[in-house]
Amino acid sequence: MADELVFYTHPMSRGRTVRWMLEEVGRPYRSEILEFGTTMKAAEYLAINPMGKVPALRHGAVVVTETAAICAYLADVFPEAGLAPPHGDPRRGPYYRWLFFGAGPVEAAWTNQALGFVTPPDRARMAGYGSQDAVLHTLEGALSQTEYLAGDSFTAADLYIGAQLGFGLQVGMIEKRPIFVAYAERLAARPAAVRARETDDALGAARPTP
Repeated sequence: MADELVFYTHPMSRGRTVRWMLEEVGRPYRSEILEFGTTMKAAEYLAINPMGKVPALRHGAVVVTETAAICAYLADVFPEAGLAPPHGDPRRGPYYRWLFFGAGPVEAAWTNQALGFVTPPDRARMAGYGSQDAVLHTLEGALSQTEYLAGDSFTAADLYIGAQLGFGLQVGMIEKRPIFVAYAERLAARPAAVRARETDDALGAARPTP
């Protein structure tokens, strides 16, 4: 089909966030499960994503990579799902802000933390995120003021930030501040999140043990 949605992923990857987004959108999609180091690096998939990483999405002739970009694309292409404020709506500003805050400062800060790298205080202004503490303080401040990040309804920005928080809390990358725990748990209870998680958990359990 010209407009078929094909989702390239692995059940233990950032693709879990995109599957959640696809479940929220509610359109049929086909999953292509790839393996690290083998099918992800094969020529067929490198033609989709030269980085040789997942997730990726093919929608007809359009290919989108990068988790936040895929979420933003799906929200715009399927506006009936209500996962992004309409163009021209003032809520579009905070929607973009927090979606890209997740893709930039949050992703960079938590990756560096997982690698054991701490930004020297005298070099903080060289890092786009400043410091891990600054990122957490900013996010905590935002979540203390509103139920959702871009107004009074759930958007792709909440999904993306919520998925990051949920994973960070699960693996101990961030401290279990009450507001983080409450937000992540509330979003994880959404029916689409539950369906996506159950699907990926089952796929992960079926993978061969290395």
